[in-house]
Amino acid sequence: MKLAKREKFFVSLGAIFIAIFFLFQLLIFPFFESRRRIQRGIRAKKDGLEEIVRLSTEYHRYQKGSQGIKQILARRKKGFTLFSFLEKAAGDAGVKAHIKYMKPSISTGTGPYKESLVEMKLEAITSEQLIGYLYRIESPDSVVSIKRISINETKKKSDYLDAILQVLTFQQIGN
Repeated sequence: MKLAKREKFFVSLGAIFIAIFFLFQLLIFPFFESRRRIQRGIRAKKDGLEEIVRLSTEYHRYQKGSQGIKQILARRKKGFTLFSFLEKAAGDAGVKAHIKYMKPSISTGTGPYKESLVEMKLEAITSEQLIGYLYRIESPDSVVSIKRISINETKKKSDYLDAILQVLTFQQIGN
């Protein structure tokens, strides 16, 4: 089959076009797609590593805080109980006569500490008495904190409050 020069040019051009098309489809596009996929994988691994570093830092901070709590608990008086601590603070704050009830409970948790919780209700106290009592019991030195508090105006007397407190501390298991 004899082709004219012009036809040979178009056939050659078509062959070159098809060759370039296959070159792009089989080599260049897969190379760039593979490169993009690898870069996404690297970004994902880098993000994962940054998260691991962040969690490690947070873990070490909590571990350091735990050691601080351990030292504070070791400095507490032997035989410390949250119930007696709250009762003494109530006497010091002048609200002992206003205690309606005190319900202690101890949670059994996993780990080196157990939670000791006391729920108590104070009736017909002034806001100054409540503030004074809260000031005495919220003690980082004794690792005592208020977990929950509910304050309402008393129905019996105006300008007086009823308060329900949940007070929390930690104790080392085995003490």
